[in-house]
Amino acid sequence: MARITGIGGVFLRAVDVDALTVWYREALGIPLADYGSVTFHWSNGVSPQRPGTTTWALFPAETDYFGRREQQAMMNFRVDDLYGLLALLRARGVEVLDEVEESEFGRFGWCVDPEGNRIELWEPAAGM
Repeated sequence: MARITGIGGVFLRAVDVDALTVWYREALGIPLADYGSVTFHWSNGVSPQRPGTTTWALFPAETDYFGRREQQAMMNFRVDDLYGLLALLRARGVEVLDEVEESEFGRFGWCVDPEGNRIELWEPAAGM
C-alpha cells in the first residue's frame, strides 16, 4: 500500500531570503547554501538505491509554491508510490491537486489539509 516513508523537506517563506540565510547559518550553525537550503543525509531505513535525505529551505515570501500566501511553511513528505497515494487520498475525500510534476528529482504531487495547508508529496528518483 502506498505510504509516507519520511520527511523529505521543510520549507519556510522569508521576506529576505539572503538575510535569513545568513542568520540561520551564523546563529544556528546550519550550513545553508547561498540560495537558502541545506540537505541533511541520513542512513536509517534506506538502501543504496534510495539514500535518505531531508531538505530544509527558504523561499521568497511572495512564492506561489506553497499555495495561499498565509501559509508560512510547507512540509514535504517522502512517499513510496505517489500515484497510489494520491488515489488513496482522493478515495478518502482529501483535496488533491490535479498537477503532478516529474523531474530528475522524482515525482511531486500535492494535497491540502483540512485547514487549507498545502502538503507536498515526493516520490524520489532512484539514488535520491
